[in-house]
Amino acid sequence: MEISQKPRLHKDLTPERWFKFSRMEQLANVGCDVIRAIQWKKRGNLEYSNDAFMRALELLTLTILDPKNKRRGCLRELCRMRETLVDHFMGDNEYNSTDEQWFNDFNDYSYAAAVQRGR
Repeated sequence: MEISQKPRLHKDLTPERWFKFSRMEQLANVGCDVIRAIQWKKRGNLEYSNDAFMRALELLTLTILDPKNKRRGCLRELCRMRETLVDHFMGDNEYNSTDEQWFNDFNDYSYAAAVQRGR
């Protein structure tokens, strides 16, 4: 996805609008879809799980493309996150990540985003 392209799965979202969110808010939103993917997988609905995961990847890709996240360490962290998420949901889970780890990590981002917003 190029920056000028509109997301396919999040039809009302533009890159410019996404880039206005802080990195914590972006990752909290990615996490919502990752958590949905985990919950649907646990319920045995792999179609819904895959759909949620694909939405998470779209948002994570936009996060990676966001100019404010281009700092070397930040960009590396986001790309590694994408790599390990794909490995967990679509690969052989070579990194041995667990649903619980992802759930906890993304809950941390949600908490941090809420603190940032003053909630």
